[in-house]
Amino acid sequence: MFKSYYWLVLLLALMLAGLQYRLWVGDGSLAQVAELEDQIATQREENLRLLERNRQLQAEVMELKEGMETVEERARYELGMIKEGETLYELPE
Repeated sequence: MFKSYYWLVLLLALMLAGLQYRLWVGDGSLAQVAELEDQIATQREENLRLLERNRQLQAEVMELKEGMETVEERARYELGMIKEGETLYELPE
């Protein structure tokens, strides 16, 4: 009678040890879950940054589609172009 309880207790102890191993070290452990949560938080921050960048680019595209002011501004500052009849004076710094 005592021997059957011994095996039952031993079996339950082994099962408990196996579950504890999986909880702390195995696949899906608490450490792995914490690491995945950190990765999710980092990815969310990156997504927000990219979403803001997309909004800015979308606004710039809309400006370029709707008006010539932005095109003219870029032509002046990036390409050094001037309108017909204007005179460009460059001052040394």
